[in-house]
Amino acid sequence: MKTIIITGPSGSGKSILSHKLSELFDDSIVINTDSYYRDNILIRFLSILQSDIYDRPLSIKLNEINKTLNSIYNKEKLITFSHYDFKRKKSSYREIRINYKGKNQFLILEGIFSHRLDLNYHETINIVCKEEKEICFIRRLNRDQLERGRNTREVNKKFNNSWYLFYQNIRNYLKSNKVIILNPLDIISYDNLVINLQKMKNN
Repeated sequence: MKTIIITGPSGSGKSILSHKLSELFDDSIVINTDSYYRDNILIRFLSILQSDIYDRPLSIKLNEINKTLNSIYNKEKLITFSHYDFKRKKSSYREIRINYKGKNQFLILEGIFSHRLDLNYHETINIVCKEEKEICFIRRLNRDQLERGRNTREVNKKFNNSWYLFYQNIRNYLKSNKVIILNPLDIISYDNLVINLQKMKNN
């Protein structure tokens, strides 16, 4: 099973792209790194002291992501996935039975941390979503007000911090790996991506 990495700054269209690809390539498995945020007392305390803590790898359960990934790579039939409730700041878990017989199957790993995990990115299909900052902010604002109960001032502060941190930490990834950079809503770029993925899938 080939792994697709989809990363990009907040609001750049990562979830849009992963959803479109998972619908196109039947039986693909999607893991969102946002679903693996920590919910313990320590991380809640740190979030009071450091407003951008949820944009740093310390905030996610790396061991649990690796456990989920290894279970999939080992083709275990029953996989435990994490889910994070942003309003309650609480995690929950669910077990899903996976069918590994699908011809179009990819493992899609999506999120701002997907390029910062313990993976060999020379063997993955690496995609970075790119969009104008103003558009990304509007998307983030709409999402956070609707799903996370945040006001405009809070979203603006968190967005600017996350934008800076993402581009600060993406440099080595871009230099060290073969990466496809695209705007998920650009039809030509998306169509070219699909053609390339179909070729990679069949190789």
